[in-house]
Amino acid sequence: MRRLKIYEENPSATEIGKAVEVLREGGIVIYPTDTIYALGCDALNVRAVERICRIKGINPQKVNLSIICRELSWVSEYAKLNNLYFKLLKRNLPGAFTFILPTSSSLPKIYKNRKTVGVRIPDHAITLALVEALGNPLLTTSVSVDDEEPEYGTDPELIAER
Repeated sequence: MRRLKIYEENPSATEIGKAVEVLREGGIVIYPTDTIYALGCDALNVRAVERICRIKGINPQKVNLSIICRELSWVSEYAKLNNLYFKLLKRNLPGAFTFILPTSSSLPKIYKNRKTVGVRIPDHAITLALVEALGNPLLTTSVSVDDEEPEYGTDPELIAER
């Protein structure tokens, strides 16, 4: 496990590049979002997506998967948007929302089992830098948070400890 320290105010291109290298190799990263920390991988790498599903105990046939996009033009590539959806997303993103939309044909089959995909465009510099440098969406799922110890979802030192 490799740990990188990236500052939200000015994410280092070098450190972002190291994380993207892990993603391109099919690896998984833990990164901050505008809510809590999340597990992520290259959303188009089916083996990496399957690995996250195993780690989280997610059955992609029964649970919606979510992706992080850089901007609305990306959303229209990976999900089907009509005018109503577009206006709703434009008003509310970037932000701490996940919108469930019909899946487009650009996503691998693992997403199409449910026919919908969760789509996010967070308001977080590190997350957006990762997605932009990768050049395509991240699969995203929140780190597991214990109700009795919610700080395990927001403190990178405690997450690493686990």
